[in-house]
Amino acid sequence: MSELQFQYPYFVWAATALVILLLLFAYVLKWKKRVTKRIGQPQLVRAMMRHYSPRRFVFKFIILCLAFLAGVIAVMNLRKPGGNDGIQREGIDLVFALDVSKSMLAQDIQPSRLERAKQFIGRMMDAMPDSRIGLIWFAGKAYVQMPLSTDHGAAQMFVQEASPDAVPMKGTVISDALKESLNAFGERDTKYRAVILISDGEDHDEEALDISKELASRGLMVNTVGIGSPMGSFIPDDSVSGGRKIDVETGMEIISRLNEQELQQIAKNTKGVYVRLENIDHAVETIRDNLSQIATRVTGDTKLMSFTYYFWIFVGLMLVLLIVEQLLPDGKIRRSS
Repeated sequence: MSELQFQYPYFVWAATALVILLLLFAYVLKWKKRVTKRIGQPQLVRAMMRHYSPRRFVFKFIILCLAFLAGVIAVMNLRKPGGNDGIQREGIDLVFALDVSKSMLAQDIQPSRLERAKQFIGRMMDAMPDSRIGLIWFAGKAYVQMPLSTDHGAAQMFVQEASPDAVPMKGTVISDALKESLNAFGERDTKYRAVILISDGEDHDEEALDISKELASRGLMVNTVGIGSPMGSFIPDDSVSGGRKIDVETGMEIISRLNEQELQQIAKNTKGVYVRLENIDHAVETIRDNLSQIATRVTGDTKLMSFTYYFWIFVGLMLVLLIVEQLLPDGKIRRSS
């Protein structure tokens, strides 16, 4: 059941200003007594103050304090989650780490490794509609493209725009992708987190296996998807004659091959599964079945959730109290004889 909550609870500190008001009020009362004593003659003091009401003076001050307190509560913005357009989903936090290095342009899988990977991510998101999605692109370095969100439409747009141009540093460093994936989850509960790493496995860093063990110790599952063929393929490069990437040292055309061993070991270390992306439906089903081992929870994205707000009640109360304080006379009410 949704409970009342304050959107800005830290404004409660403003209520400490009441202490200052109380001290000022105490000083005024003390000053009034001191001035009264200086006058000296009791008869004269009573004559001068015959219409003054100490009780009414205190009562008006109490009204001012209550109005100030109502204003503080209004600023804190009391609200209750819910409403017809509120979003409550049951799922996990899922980060896709996609290799966008030049080797992913190889066409041993049609239309290319990268395009096939995009198709897989789209189908995977469709199969996990209740999960929050995060996106990380990596090559020589990893970058967060979209933090965890329930907005699958935005995620699909980012996926369609993925290309080697998204990461300026060339190469393939899987360890950096794993580190960035862990950072993307923050300090959230480890029971609801998983990564899907998609790459041809041509890693230029040996640290990935060590990082995968650290992720496993934190309860993070990494499922890996290998894309490409062991036979390999040339890497398209329109900037050189012949349209194929050339090794500058040997002058030979570079052939990119799928390296499954590292991807298999990363999945094994984290209790995930490895799948070679040949049939998308089979890959989606295999990984989804493995992800079903992870406990699900109800997640609400407060950026998309609707709320019922109650600040207006306290604003209204504050205004009424201020009007009452202004209309209430300072002295005794004179009754006509």
